[in-house]
Amino acid sequence: MPTNAAAESTGPDRTAVRVTVTGTVQGVGFRPFVARIAADRGLAGRVRNTDSGVLARLEGPPSAVDRAVEAIRTDPPRLARIDGVSVERADCRGDASFRIEDSTGSDERAALVPPDTAVCASCLGDMRDPNSRFEGYWATACVECGPRFSITRGLPYDRAETALAAFEPCPDCEAAYRDRTDRRFHAQTIACPVCGPTLSLVADGEREATGAAAIEAAAERLNRGAIVGVKGAGGTHLACRARDRGAVGRLRERLARPAKPFATMARSVESAGSFVTLRDPGLLSDERRPIALLPKAGGEWLECVSPGLGTVGVMLPHSGLHHLLFDAVGSGPLVMTSANRPGAPMATTTEELLELGDVLDAALVHDRAIENRCDDSVVKPLADGSRVLRRSRGYVPRPLDRPVVPGGDREVLAVGAGSDVTVAATRGDAVVLSQHVGDVSGPETAAWHRRASAGALDLLGVEPSVVARDMHPDVETTRMAEARPEPTVAVQHHHAHAASLLAERGRERAVVIAADGTGYGPEGIVRGGEVLDAGLDGYERVGGLSRFRLPGGERAVHEPPRVAAALLAESDPKLARSLLLESETVGSETAADAVLEQATGGPNSPPTTSAGRFLDAAAALCGVCTERRYRGEPAMRLEAAAGAGEPLGLDPPVRSRGETRVLDAREAGAALADRLEGHPEADVAATAQQLLADGLAAIAIDAATERGLGAVGFTGGVAYNAAIDRRVRERIERAGLTYLAHDRVPPGDGGLSYGQAVVASARLAAGTAEGG
Repeated sequence: MPTNAAAESTGPDRTAVRVTVTGTVQGVGFRPFVARIAADRGLAGRVRNTDSGVLARLEGPPSAVDRAVEAIRTDPPRLARIDGVSVERADCRGDASFRIEDSTGSDERAALVPPDTAVCASCLGDMRDPNSRFEGYWATACVECGPRFSITRGLPYDRAETALAAFEPCPDCEAAYRDRTDRRFHAQTIACPVCGPTLSLVADGEREATGAAAIEAAAERLNRGAIVGVKGAGGTHLACRARDRGAVGRLRERLARPAKPFATMARSVESAGSFVTLRDPGLLSDERRPIALLPKAGGEWLECVSPGLGTVGVMLPHSGLHHLLFDAVGSGPLVMTSANRPGAPMATTTEELLELGDVLDAALVHDRAIENRCDDSVVKPLADGSRVLRRSRGYVPRPLDRPVVPGGDREVLAVGAGSDVTVAATRGDAVVLSQHVGDVSGPETAAWHRRASAGALDLLGVEPSVVARDMHPDVETTRMAEARPEPTVAVQHHHAHAASLLAERGRERAVVIAADGTGYGPEGIVRGGEVLDAGLDGYERVGGLSRFRLPGGERAVHEPPRVAAALLAESDPKLARSLLLESETVGSETAADAVLEQATGGPNSPPTTSAGRFLDAAAALCGVCTERRYRGEPAMRLEAAAGAGEPLGLDPPVRSRGETRVLDAREAGAALADRLEGHPEADVAATAQQLLADGLAAIAIDAATERGLGAVGFTGGVAYNAAIDRRVRERIERAGLTYLAHDRVPPGDGGLSYGQAVVASARLAAGTAEGG
């Protein structure tokens, strides 16, 4: 009810209203914000956190109450995200003051905590001020910054529901907490060297130093070439000097990670600019502090950190601990890679970190618990903005839109697929996409997936009516979904990708190019080069990449020359054989003959339409990658090689096959092979990318035109390729159509659970899903 109506009901001199604010309004300083507004306007009343949001009661002169409500609506705290503000009249009680009350629970949950946020400039100043009691204290924070999601155990958000519950504030911190004029007024994370969590440096099973001395000791070891584990707010890193090739080499050897790129942390934007090309400094200085994949700008040491690639991941310090570590280390970037063995989740406890004792030389740890594991987020700038590769720290748990809301409080849990997994849960018109879970392939990651699923449901206070899963019957997440008591909804992999894009861009239907490495198709084949007429609850495949073989099945995924041989087996068997014989993983005449037999329809050679495998084949053909040592390596190396070349201007071989149109992969492969002689390999690499982009774009444009659809989207892991994304966008817009691309949701499998939740919700609403 409008505030002025409340004023009329309680007399001309005094009125009272009850204000409920929903959204991300806890852990952002909303209660002290309301208390200050009330004090500034001479109002009485109270404010408290509840499961449903922030509940305030304001009493005083009608005009002052109106101004207070307007300020709540229009000028909330910086970290808050308001979903709704409801105002109801209340009886005047004659309160004489305004107070912040203890939090209470409620039947319905409508509140969320914010993501972790980088330490603010004011707190950083306190940490470096010799006259401040926070000087040198790593866990300094205020209502404007610091950890939130990673330390929260439950709602309503109070210190007792965070990892700070174990640390009783000292008298000075308690006084600041009660002081309306203090920046830490009602800051649940307030702590100082006297009362807060403590740092330690541990080496050889012994605690060598504590507090500020621990940071100095860690820095001294790093400067001597050591590998140091660092426990942060939401996770742990393995750190070493990035320019120290010996240290980086030892880290690779100890992790058995010979080629996968490491992320780096630079002290400042200026420091990052000394080794990467940075067109938008705001990408690094954003309060979320993601890892940004940026073009290399010189320095032979970069090849050790990011072998064979044109980019390197770089981020700025996001916590006080990281800033203080750089103060002690001095200039120069550090490698900061997640502390885990390949295939295992990142360590979150001191004990887990120390289990990596054969990898690290020492560990900088603290005694504050990490309640919610949160890996670093990763973004990549493209021509029209940036794409999120991993949506985790700094982004989660910000909600996304749920475009179709089925009635009857029917909610969805979506469990992702097999790689780069996230989970998603719905509540009303919102979807919360979890932090990065990773590849769910073993007991450790399966346990982490179950915990992330339970955490998402608990955060929202919901129980699912259905569980949305990938259509693939043999991935671990499918088995986990089927083991739950709720009915399941199987969502085709590329439809989920398309639905995530449609939902993010507020569209109900469009033609969508979904291009990636692997997605289980309804016919049981591996798909990945798809053009779909997609809606939220259904889709039609209107074209895409033609089928070709994967000789050896899964081996072809790891050995790109096998895929190249499959594309060339009929058009150029001599070159196909040569590629196989030059491959260290095939080598012999007998093995090459077996692969060529498989390539033309022999046993253990499943068909595929994978765009990712097509790019892998091109990488092998150009000689830039003949063995995949980590996911995406061949295509990433192809992109790096193509950056030094120019496309040769070939027309894509688009052909009609029945009612669909396809880009003929074998013809495209033959055309590339024909250009190897007389042209630089970089030009051939660039041509491979352009053929794929032009072919899929042409099919999509024709389909959109024929069906009267005005937009074409691009999603899937291939959408991270800057050259392919740019070319597809140019073709779409030149045809007079709207180009749809991701902004907040990962195009890759990290956004898949969001699409699954959207599809399942639409089917529930339409009555076409189990549980509906």
